[in-house]
Amino acid sequence: MDAGHRARLRRQHRDPSGIQPFIVLMAAWRISVLVLLLCVAQPAFARGSKVVLQAPKAVRALLDEHFVLPDTVLREDSERAAFMRRARREIPELLATEGFFSASVKLSKITRAGVLEVEVDSGPRTRVSAVEIELRGDLQSDPARAEALRASWLLPPGKAFRAADWERAKTELLALLAREDFAAARLVSSDAEVDVAAAGARLRVVLDSGTRYVFGALQIDGLQRYDPKLVRHRATFRQGAPYRRALLLEYQAALQKLPQFSSVVMRLDTATAVPAADGRLQAPVSVQIVEAQSRKLSFGIGYSTNNGVRNEVNYQSYNFLDRAWILNGAVSAEHNRQNLNVGLNTPPNAAGYGLSWRAGVEKTQVQGLRTRRDKLGVTRSRSTGKIEIGTSLDWQQEQRRPRGGIPETDQALVIDWHWHRRAVDDPLAPSDGGLTEFRVGGSSKAVVSDRDFVRGYGRHQSWFPLTGNDVLSLRAEAGYTAAKTRLGIPQEYLFRVGGTQTVRGFAFQSLGFVEGGAVVGGRVMSTFSAEATHWFGNWGVAAFTDAGGAADTLSALKLFTSYGFGPRWKSPVGPLALDWARGEGEPSPRLHFAIAVAF
Repeated sequence: MDAGHRARLRRQHRDPSGIQPFIVLMAAWRISVLVLLLCVAQPAFARGSKVVLQAPKAVRALLDEHFVLPDTVLREDSERAAFMRRARREIPELLATEGFFSASVKLSKITRAGVLEVEVDSGPRTRVSAVEIELRGDLQSDPARAEALRASWLLPPGKAFRAADWERAKTELLALLAREDFAAARLVSSDAEVDVAAAGARLRVVLDSGTRYVFGALQIDGLQRYDPKLVRHRATFRQGAPYRRALLLEYQAALQKLPQFSSVVMRLDTATAVPAADGRLQAPVSVQIVEAQSRKLSFGIGYSTNNGVRNEVNYQSYNFLDRAWILNGAVSAEHNRQNLNVGLNTPPNAAGYGLSWRAGVEKTQVQGLRTRRDKLGVTRSRSTGKIEIGTSLDWQQEQRRPRGGIPETDQALVIDWHWHRRAVDDPLAPSDGGLTEFRVGGSSKAVVSDRDFVRGYGRHQSWFPLTGNDVLSLRAEAGYTAAKTRLGIPQEYLFRVGGTQTVRGFAFQSLGFVEGGAVVGGRVMSTFSAEATHWFGNWGVAAFTDAGGAADTLSALKLFTSYGFGPRWKSPVGPLALDWARGEGEPSPRLHFAIAVAF
């Protein structure tokens, strides 16, 4: 159906006078359906316009986004001529960015309503016919690396030539060259010779690697309150080591995480490099720092289905005793848990190890078990890249009051070793990668403890991107406490599961060993989870299944299963979830939700 017929249909729909009401109703309904079909059939850039562009599918989206159509009828010949001049100038320029260098534009028809029908012929798409990459500088002495660099080129012969891809290929090639050793690598020249008749493009790129660089001394600027050791001890490279951009970025990220600093800018100062003994250039590393406020008082409120409403007050001093020690204190109150904690963290030494001292009091009332814990501890740990390793020494005394059970007061001095690895694409909202945690610890009655025991715990979670909007998450964890009996062991070193982060569909820590009218910790635990999430921008929907349980012996361990679904939201502090879950044997499903806001 041509444009003139469509225009007549629209006029008939607007002016139905003189027709019987029933016929008007039927005619209006039929015309509405036809107009709807015609609008759906037309490309998006033709709707609501006084010009209809007839163009190949491959370029419609480009024209729709970048070529502006008039919103009024062009009734004068001068207006139409001016529009066609603009169209013949701008449309070929737009199509050339996509590799169409022989595009043409012509006016095919003017309807009675004054609508212009313009035909766009994109011509054939240009493809890369040949590539020449010339490499200069010290890289020429490393043929293997030079060949690998050429092999990484993103626009090989046969691939469609697009302006954006051409620029990205040059940028990526230069970045790859400058990533290691050649910090001052530069693009000397680049040419794209297009043969319009043959629809081919010959590409030529010239890169100069320059001289190899090594790391020089640190040049730190901006420190006022802190000793330069705070910066130097976190360096990821030594002076004289070959330049690696990844190490520089890792060092910057490590400093940026420190609460003492609000901004860190780092670069290799190639302008002041000096020759080294082996012919390479040694360049100092410039570190520009802006210090943060040294004290912080914050208040927070939150809610979770595990612990109810949470109110919290935190105080932190980032330069305690003018030693860059971090003093922190926190008071929090929830429906079934109350905490008072004080901690002191010291900066890492030259080997990267720091100390964390802590003391606290905690009260809990969960599943019929009331506890009070008094705790003291210290941890010596080091973070290197994605891995954290540490050793802790903790003492605690716990008063245990199970409903209908035997009251106890237990104490333990526990030495514990832990290993964490976190390798994810986004620390707040992972979609690819994984995290792994292992812990091994124990205590002896010979040293301020009521029971001999050894405890082991492991956890792993992986995220797999299935498509651009779909993510699969798998989690498994297991724990075992080797001891003659669970009695005399504080609950922190035993296991209960249920609720958010373990087995949804069950109440918080409701799966464990039943003592009287309470659920207490057992010596063995295992949980599993699989969750698939589909994202619609910052919102998503997830379906999941969990399985897990805790018991006092391996033979008594039973894995309870659950399933459910719920919405997700990528908030500034990480994904928030509202889960509807039904647990095996439970009389009704449960909602699980957690949110926290600091101010």
